[in-house]
Amino acid sequence: MVNLTGYNFAIALFVAAGGYTYAYAYAVFATVIGEPGFYSYFNLDPTSDYAASIIGAMSALFAAGAGIGALVQGWTSDWLGRRLALAVASIISLVGSACVAGAVNVAMFIVFRFVQGFGLGQCFAMVPLYTTEVAPPHRRGLLAGLTGASIVTGYVTSAWVGYGAYFAKDPTMQWRLPLGISCLAPLLLLIGTYWIPESPRYLTLVGRKEEALEILLKIHHDPNDSNDTAAHAEALQISRQVDFDKEQKSGYLEMLKKPSWRKRSLIAFGLMFATQSTGCLGITTFQVVIYEALGLENSMPLLMYGVYVTVAAVFNYAGAYSVDLVGRRRMFLIGYPLIAVILLIEALLQKSFVGTTNQGGNAACVVFVFLYISAYSFFLDPAQFVYVSEIFPTTIRAKGVGIAFFAYFVGAITYTAPAAVAFKNIGWKMYMVWFSCNIVSTILIYFFIPETTGISLEEIGALFGDKVVLHMANDGHIVELENKTENLTGNGDRVSSSGKEGTHSGEFEFAGK
Repeated sequence: MVNLTGYNFAIALFVAAGGYTYAYAYAVFATVIGEPGFYSYFNLDPTSDYAASIIGAMSALFAAGAGIGALVQGWTSDWLGRRLALAVASIISLVGSACVAGAVNVAMFIVFRFVQGFGLGQCFAMVPLYTTEVAPPHRRGLLAGLTGASIVTGYVTSAWVGYGAYFAKDPTMQWRLPLGISCLAPLLLLIGTYWIPESPRYLTLVGRKEEALEILLKIHHDPNDSNDTAAHAEALQISRQVDFDKEQKSGYLEMLKKPSWRKRSLIAFGLMFATQSTGCLGITTFQVVIYEALGLENSMPLLMYGVYVTVAAVFNYAGAYSVDLVGRRRMFLIGYPLIAVILLIEALLQKSFVGTTNQGGNAACVVFVFLYISAYSFFLDPAQFVYVSEIFPTTIRAKGVGIAFFAYFVGAITYTAPAAVAFKNIGWKMYMVWFSCNIVSTILIYFFIPETTGISLEEIGALFGDKVVLHMANDGHIVELENKTENLTGNGDRVSSSGKEGTHSGEFEFAGK
């Protein structure tokens, strides 16, 4: 079994800062629109439809920039490499964040919110891409699941920064300070990329196989095995599979032409859009608006938002730890219907009590909002990022992740752009929209999403009908598959098949050396 080292965990944790960078900049906007100074500076009436439309545009343009950035990442990550592409994305994010914090009018705020989103969308998409490519199969869920954990950590930080800024005496400082702090994370990410290793799978993809082997031996070193048998086997498996996959063209167009790649692309797009269809960003972004509708005043909406994202963080960390133990598919099939039930109850509660003085009813509304984010954070948030980053072969993984994150941001635009106006005009009925989406998502996941837990990246292709060149056994030995195709069931179980097998153990002669 490939070993998980402390060094492996440390570099994955650092790269996960890309998710934090995105999340803080995105979520801090939820606190900014709760600051009185924001509205007075830009001459906006917070109760008007015009202000709601402007806020919706600011959210939508950020998400649009992030979606385009995620697609561009699919090209830059293969052209520049994972490390350099992350550095470039950090620079763009830093420039955009600085200009948003220094905006002097609505037009400038909106334009650079787009630029900021463009850079952050790249940073965000590269987190599961990189962590998946350096993780051992049995703990890939944990490392790639750090994406969700990093996001919610950004939410927590932004929430409490926004709450503290509310008490600033200078009304302009109330919103500029939280936005200015969003420059720190991309700056630290930019500096830190100098010390992280390049992805060994990317190095193999571009023919630098000796370097890839050196990195694998370092990040997956097993102190109990002087020969590092599993790391050598991993390098051999990656090399053979990448060489085989490189025989096929790997552009976005080819991903739609080849049936097995098209299936994976549709699953990745559909799954990420489905998670947005739970209402996660629509509800989180407008938490302040929701609490105000439930009768909370002054700083209380910001305080409750801080508690909300803190609860989300706890369950997100637990979900990241559990995704390898429970399984991706099972997490989805529990999470979506559970969230549907919670949303239905929330809708009925808000229909009955919003706008009334019934304290018990309004408190129940708040309780179910917290139950919602707890279920979402545990069952869906970590698992979605793990799944979409592991189902693609190395030759198209960056582009596949780009498609998935593009869907994520399309969903963000779909549900956040109209959300401010929707909460104002139709209220509880918006929860019924998300309830219906969850029911549909549950059905589609049951029939179309196979389990991938514990399977090496190079072998997941068998779930979709692709040829697997080498199989790595649990003891770190390689099984070469000659003149046969090995398939996996939807639950990841192996189906026996005829053909000649050869096993290799001990030291491996690295292919291509």
